[in-house]
Amino acid sequence: MVDEREAWLGIDLGTQSVRVLVVTGDGTVLGAGSAPIGGHRERERHEQDPGEWWEGVCAASRAALGSLPGVRIGGLAVCGTSGTVLLTDEEGQPLSPGLMYDDGRAAAEGARARAAGLAVQDTWALPKARWLIEKYGRGRITHQPDVITARLVGKPVPTDSSHALKTAYDVRREAWPDVMGLPRGVLPDVVRPGALLGEVCPAAAEATGIPAGTPVIAGMTDGCAAQIASGALRPGSWNSVLGTTLVLKGASATPVHDPTGVVYNHRAPDGSWLPGGASSVGAGVLSAAFAGADPAAMDAQAAAHEPSGAVAYPLVSPGERFPFLAPDATALVLGEPQGDADLWAALLQGVAFAERLCLDYLNYLGAPLDGPLTFTGGGARSPYWNQLRADVLGRPARVPKQTEPALGMAALAAHGTGSGPLVDVTDRMVRIHTTLAPRPDRTALFAEPYARLVDELTARGWLPASVAAHAHTRLTLDTSDS
Repeated sequence: MVDEREAWLGIDLGTQSVRVLVVTGDGTVLGAGSAPIGGHRERERHEQDPGEWWEGVCAASRAALGSLPGVRIGGLAVCGTSGTVLLTDEEGQPLSPGLMYDDGRAAAEGARARAAGLAVQDTWALPKARWLIEKYGRGRITHQPDVITARLVGKPVPTDSSHALKTAYDVRREAWPDVMGLPRGVLPDVVRPGALLGEVCPAAAEATGIPAGTPVIAGMTDGCAAQIASGALRPGSWNSVLGTTLVLKGASATPVHDPTGVVYNHRAPDGSWLPGGASSVGAGVLSAAFAGADPAAMDAQAAAHEPSGAVAYPLVSPGERFPFLAPDATALVLGEPQGDADLWAALLQGVAFAERLCLDYLNYLGAPLDGPLTFTGGGARSPYWNQLRADVLGRPARVPKQTEPALGMAALAAHGTGSGPLVDVTDRMVRIHTTLAPRPDRTALFAEPYARLVDELTARGWLPASVAAHAHTRLTLDTSDS
């Protein structure tokens, strides 16, 4: 039986804000708080002041907990943006700004890593860590959530293997390899997600309103946190997060091997695997192309254009990283849209085509796809787009009631404090709001434009011919077939 007076705290360090949820064991959200985070963007530069992360946590936690007298907080966990790193001193105090997940200043270091045989991307934490060490000359490599957990506990604590993954931590051997000449002393200790890091100290309790003595549990990246919040943790299940960009994350009993590094594997708390990849297509193209538009009104008009007169690959920014690696890829539109509604339809359909190609690529790699598919992210707020995506994919999909990464961290905190296996915790916490069924006639309608897009991506040299051929063999199948 769920104790209504016991709850867990999830903290999400997002790009633009800190979000905190207080969640009971049955998924009821008792309290929520948020606080904005500033940042500095200039060309390939994107950094934040780590001090603002802590200020945001203090404000958001107090807002979430302010009206909950008598509720016992059983534990907390923190997630951050994947690949965001900085340098700190021996006391855990920041020595550098936080280089955000998409900061691109370490391109030379990324090229060196790939030349050394490492499947990394320029914006991953490893190249940026090397760049920081060369620039500042001293300090310890620290991931975004480690700044917060150190302040909560009152001293530096180990990082989690999920955030360490893009710093080249070997999650199979659970050890740091010798990479890029990084001195062993600059690398943090690492524990699995769900491990106990310590307890909230009195000073942090006063600043945040979180009771002193609350267990602090090692977290995961924001993508993994969203996956936990979707309940997609049993092998074969997948979560498709459609926000500014598109991220697919799934569950597997074994790692999904991809020598290109397009698909990589996080380690779940129970030792199983969470493969996935992040695309550069997404809903960000809608706000860029139609600033100030009413999405619901545009969706209603787009329904008359199935399929659109144009075929799009709607990259939010140059370069693609999943379902293929093509740094020189650019957004494309084949054909001439017949007005704004047709262009809106082409962009919606283009994201769905990219999503299908992601699933086809995962199948090409041998990933299990026979479990349920869940839609989360801001794009999942559109009922029309959800149904369109199910139709293009040719497979059912679910939309949970609450999908914030902070919910995933509350669930991980509950697991880490003894509430049972994480999959069982999420079964109790995650509530499905909508179930979508694909319409076979619509799926057949979208097969030709999807195939045309696959052929165009191949002709441009971005998509490997073997992957394209595999996608063609699956045109008449639903994408859950393995």
